[in-house]
Amino acid sequence: MRIFVTGASGWIGSALVPELVEAGHQVVGLARSEASAAALAAAGADVVRGTLDDLDTLGGAAAASDGVVHLAFKHDLAFGGDFQGAAEADRRAVDALGDVLAGTDRPFVLASGVAGLQPGRVSTERDMPLTDGSPVSARSETALAVLALASRGVRSSVVRLSPTCHGEGDAGFMAMLVAVARAKGVSGYIGDGANRWPAVHRLDAARLFRLAVERAPAGTVLHGVAEEGVAIRDIAEVIGRHLDVPSASVAPEAAAGHFAWLGGLLGVDVPVSNTLTRELLDWRPVHPGLIEDLDKGHYFSLPDATS
Repeated sequence: MRIFVTGASGWIGSALVPELVEAGHQVVGLARSEASAAALAAAGADVVRGTLDDLDTLGGAAAASDGVVHLAFKHDLAFGGDFQGAAEADRRAVDALGDVLAGTDRPFVLASGVAGLQPGRVSTERDMPLTDGSPVSARSETALAVLALASRGVRSSVVRLSPTCHGEGDAGFMAMLVAVARAKGVSGYIGDGANRWPAVHRLDAARLFRLAVERAPAGTVLHGVAEEGVAIRDIAEVIGRHLDVPSASVAPEAAAGHFAWLGGLLGVDVPVSNTLTRELLDWRPVHPGLIEDLDKGHYFSLPDATS
């Protein structure tokens, strides 16, 4: 298939492109910079220059493809404090892609997350996220809109990713926790730290996206989750051991001061099952789990100041 991938040079996309190429697909990647375009070309992909705001470009690339994987999201805008703006831009892009694919029976795979699922219990692929009008739920509503495209003749599916898609080179939540622990001199967790986050290695996540675009049925929810839930205290203890700093509890009321904006997420208990995803697509995560990956040490290497 000729597959159009947004976010193709990003954290998951840079693993997905070679995964697709190796499986015999032709990849067309969206690139917003010369560096991204060069990386995609080196990986064997064709390049379309543009951004998520270039709706005509998105539609044209989708129309010329046999399927679409939408990974891109304005994380810089979201992490800069405007999550609502990032979610709205994402919805416009999804609507543009969906309109082009309507009536074609072509696959459209969306990257989403487990945020918004009911905390405190193990969620399955059948559980739908809460939609309460918050900025986070706006992204959940976009995922629901993609699933609804199944009624318009699109083989749509949504991959809900774990909060941490780990691996060497990760600059996400785990890297942020390491940076906080290094700066504060303590590796913290909130309360008793028993709350759990699901996790997946980026290479296992990439394989799931390939399987989804190849054969996920229309209207399918998939869970990009290799481990159902890893206790935050266990994560903090590994980080503390590698940095040679103590691990310690941070009171919930002090979390924002200690962890900054990450404090609002770190105390959430969101265990998630992947049973239905494994059964449907025969997806078998094979790469290291989160604790094993942390223990490899690459999260704790500082950049070489001489390079």
